[in-house]
Order: sequence, then C-alpha cells, then structure tokens
Amino acid sequence: MFSRYKKNTTATPKVTTLPPKGAAPAAAPAHPPAQAAPAEPPKPVSLRRPTKAQPATAAPMDKEAKRRERIGELKLELHRELLDSLNLAALENATESDLRAEINAITDEVLSQKNVVLNRDDRSTLNKELFDEVKGLGPLETLLQDETVNDILVNGPKQIFVERAGKLQLTNVTFKDEKHLMRIIDKIVSAVGRRVDESNPYVDARLQDGSRFNAMVPPIAVDGSLVSIRKFKKDKLGIDDLVAFGAFSEEMAAYLQAAVSTRLNVIVSGGTGSGKTTTLNALSSFIADDERILTIEDTAELQLQQTHVGRMESRPPNVEGKGEVSPRDCLKNALRMRPDRIIVGETRGEEVIDMLQAMNTGHDGSMTTIHANNPRDGISRLENMVAMAGIEMPLKAVRSQISSAVNLLVQASRLQDGSRRMTSITEITGMEGDVISMQEIFRFQRVGLTPDNKIIGHFTATGVRSHFSERFRLWGYDLPTSLFEPVAAE
Repeated sequence: MFSRYKKNTTATPKVTTLPPKGAAPAAAPAHPPAQAAPAEPPKPVSLRRPTKAQPATAAPMDKEAKRRERIGELKLELHRELLDSLNLAALENATESDLRAEINAITDEVLSQKNVVLNRDDRSTLNKELFDEVKGLGPLETLLQDETVNDILVNGPKQIFVERAGKLQLTNVTFKDEKHLMRIIDKIVSAVGRRVDESNPYVDARLQDGSRFNAMVPPIAVDGSLVSIRKFKKDKLGIDDLVAFGAFSEEMAAYLQAAVSTRLNVIVSGGTGSGKTTTLNALSSFIADDERILTIEDTAELQLQQTHVGRMESRPPNVEGKGEVSPRDCLKNALRMRPDRIIVGETRGEEVIDMLQAMNTGHDGSMTTIHANNPRDGISRLENMVAMAGIEMPLKAVRSQISSAVNLLVQASRLQDGSRRMTSITEITGMEGDVISMQEIFRFQRVGLTPDNKIIGHFTATGVRSHFSERFRLWGYDLPTSLFEPVAAE
C-alpha cells in the first residue's frame, strides 16, 4: 500500500554510452564529480528602505509614571476639596502669592487627614499642578511655559503631542478624562467670549499670551476632543535672528530690506507651519516708523514694533448666525482710515479682490500671506480666490490685476528635517500674452542629506538682475551687482 510514494531503494542500472566511431576514449576523471544541486532562482533585491512600523510612544518612565499616577489621584481629590473650600469669586482679586499660600495650607490639611506622606519634590509638584488647575490651563500649563515647544496637539485626554525643532514628540502629560479636557477648553473659549458644545462643535480662539487656539469636540471629534495650540513667541524673531538660524542669507536680507523700504507689494506664500507669519513679522521691521500701518487678522498674531499701528481682528458669527465681521469687512473699512500700508495676516477668501485693489490704488508696500507650495501655485491661488469671490471677470483681466498689484513672492517652506527656510524669492515682471511673467532672484539649492537626515544645501542668487534695480537706486538702495551673482556650493 502507498507503494507509489515509497523511495526507490533499488539501484538504477548504469547505462554506458559508447563513443562515436573513431573518437578517442574519454579519460576517466580522477575524482567522480559531485552531483550539482539544482540552482535556486536569485532573490530580487528590494530598493526600499526598511521601515520601522511602531506606534509613537513616550519615553519609558515606569517609576515616574507610577509617581505621576499617584499624584494625579491626590490632585483630583484635592481639587474637589479646593472647589469646596475656596471662595471662587474672591480669586479674581487675590494675588498669586496669597493663592499659592492658601493652596499649600489646604493641601497640608488634606494630606494630614489622609495620612499621606509626600517628599518635598512631590509636594511641590502637587501644589504647582493645583495652582495650574485653579488659575491656569491645567496639564497644558507646563507645555505652554516650555520655550522649546512650538505647537501643542491634543488627541483626546490621554494623548498629547508637542512639536520641538520641527519634529513631533509624544509627551507624558495627560488629562484625567474627557470631562477634565472639556473643562479646560471651556475655560479658554469663555475668556474670549466664545462657546463650544454639540451645537457648535468647533471654535477658534486666542490665549491670553496671544497663542492661537483651535478645538473640535465630540460628536465631531470621534476619540475625544481635538485641540491644537500654535504658541506665540514672546521674543519676536528679527531679520538678524533668522539669518543666524539659516532661514535665509545676508544677501537675501539686503534685497528684502530694499524691497520693503521702496514699498513693493509683497506676498509671503508657504504651507502650514512653514513660518509665513514669522517671515511677515520680520519683513515688517523694515517699514519706517513714520508710516501708518493697519493690520487685519483672523487671530491677532503679528508683532509690529512701529509706533503707528492699528490692529483689527475679524469675528465669527454667534450662535444665531449673526454678528459676523469678516476680513473683507475689516479691509473695506481700513481703506477709509488713511493707511500707508495694509498688512493682512492671511488671505484665504473673497477679501483677495479688495486686497488687490488696495495694492493697485495708492497703498503700495502692502503685505499678506497665502497658502501655496511654490510661487507659481501662489499666483494660481490668487486667481482661484478671485473666482471664489463670485466676481465674473475674464481670466486675462484677473491676471492683469494680479501682475500690476503684486511685485514680489517670498516662498517659505518647512523641509523634511523640520527646518524652515526661505526657498525662493520671485519677482512678477508683468504679462506676456495671457501669462504672468515671473523671474526668480534667489533660491535655496538643495544638495543632499547627511546620514542623520539633515538637509545639505545653500542659498544662492540665480544670476538674474532684479527687475526693480532702478527703483531701488532711485530710493537710495543701490544694491551691488555681486549680490545677484550665483554662489557655488562649498
């Protein structure tokens, strides 16, 4: 049975092949050749890099996690005790030192009643977190005070990311639960007269220090409330700081100083988080102190150092859908307020047509930002926004309006290693038929990557002389010819 599958152990009869007639007999080999193994097909070589598929995790801190969990439970009990003991109405007038002393006293009393002993560091941490709960923004307060953090991103109560040096990191900071997170959100938005709930599940607001705040709550946010905070820099970065950080070169700074001082209309384009507002702030430092500047923003972020600055902030509609003040409304009103320059924090809608008209009608030197990946895309975005405004104009007329209004496009980019650089400065020189003609003056030339994925590159001129060289000379900014000569890689 199963004989078909048995090994054949009988010797196979040897078959001898006679050589052809007249052929010399073959010499017998000294050693019989080993039977060759069947050749395996070569494995295809993958050109892909190995990927590390692992979830983002905070640094392992077992003892620290247990300690924080223990302090968190105590903090929850103590916070309830504080709400029962403190006169919340009197907190508005209480000094920080008095409030800290009162919290310390209540903490000592409760810990004594519960027979809980904490060392000095734990007690200090507990008192600080209780103070943050009462007067600050709870767990977010520590991150807001950290100067190395640029963005705070909350994905539900148990997952908080921060951005440091352009890279996202998961932190050990958490909220107790969704109610705790919602209480902090309500605390932020109620301070600026906004509200957020199921009927109005998203809100855009501003913290007391000027940081931009956005939140979206359930049921729209599925796994818990989503919060993003773009931190407001207390120390404004100037041109010298950005040159020192490698955001652009000294030659580019000299060119931009001439462009802003001679009242060219400038648009800063770039993606989200590429440094558009920081660049706009830096460019505004070249504006003379005797000019009247009006700024229009959705959320006030610009930090202008001039004396004569009027700041405006748009307002969303209320619950009934009334009371909205759009950027276009602010811009229309600004034109009646005798501005020398108008700076719009970001152009993203129908206000673009009023912005272009302002640039064309005596408000030279105006500036704004738009979202675009490169200068040519920036021009297309302007065309699309004019179409979105509902104004029926021939495409050639729209492009003619843009080419006469906008003089300069500054492209800001966040590169793959997290660095932010000014990757292009492009001039608009007019129209050629139906196409807007542009010429690039400076660019960031990428060369490669270091082993630790840092960008290698340098800033260089393109060799094209500025279209506005004569304007610069007449205004007293006679830039040397060498400024526009290409720089070879080192």
